[in-house]
Amino acid sequence: MYTLYYAPGTCALATHIALEEAGAPYRAERLDFGAGQQRSPDYLKVNPKGRVPALVTEQGVLTETPALLAFVAQAFPAARLAPLNDPFAFARVQEINSYLCSTVHVAHAHKMRGTRWTDDAAAIEAMKRKVPETMGACFDLIEAEMIRGPWVMGEAYTICDPYLYTIARWLEGDSVDVARFPKVQAHMARMEARPAVAKVLATQG
Repeated sequence: MYTLYYAPGTCALATHIALEEAGAPYRAERLDFGAGQQRSPDYLKVNPKGRVPALVTEQGVLTETPALLAFVAQAFPAARLAPLNDPFAFARVQEINSYLCSTVHVAHAHKMRGTRWTDDAAAIEAMKRKVPETMGACFDLIEAEMIRGPWVMGEAYTICDPYLYTIARWLEGDSVDVARFPKVQAHMARMEARPAVAKVLATQG
C-alpha cells in the first residue's frame, strides 16, 4: 500500500490521477498548506523538501512529479501508462514531463513563490506581473508542438496527460485564457470525462 501526500491545487494531482488510472493500492493523505502542515516536523520527516507530492513506498519515499509518474508507469506496466518497451518514445514522455516540471511549473510559481528567488518586493511584484506572459508563451509551445492528439503522445493515454491537465488547470488563475489553446482545452475536456479523473477530483475537492 502506497501513501500519497498531496494538497489540493498542487501538482500532486497528476500523481494522484496516475495512481488511480493504474489501479494501484494507495491511500491519499491531505496536507493543509494554509496551516503550514507541509512544514510540520512530522511531514518533514517524510519529505525534507516540505513540498508535495511525496509517495511512500515499501522501498522508500519518492518525490518530484516526473519521477513519481515514471515510477507508477513502470510499477504497473499492465496499465500501459507509458511506452516502456520503446526507449525513444519513453524519452519523449520524460522530455515533455521534464518541461512541465522545470519550465512551466516554475513560470507559474513566480506568481506566489517569488520569495524563492528574491527578497526584493519590487522584483517579486515584477515576477507576478510577468506570469500571464510566461505561462501563455509556455502553452503556445505546448499547443503547437506537444499535443499530438487526442492525447499528448497521440492515440495512447500516458503519464503526460494527467501532468498536462494538472498544470493547464492553473491557467485561469494565472490570467491566461485557455480558449487561446483549443487543443489544450479539448484535452482538458477529455481528461474530465475519464472516471479516474472524476474520482480523484471528487476526493481532492
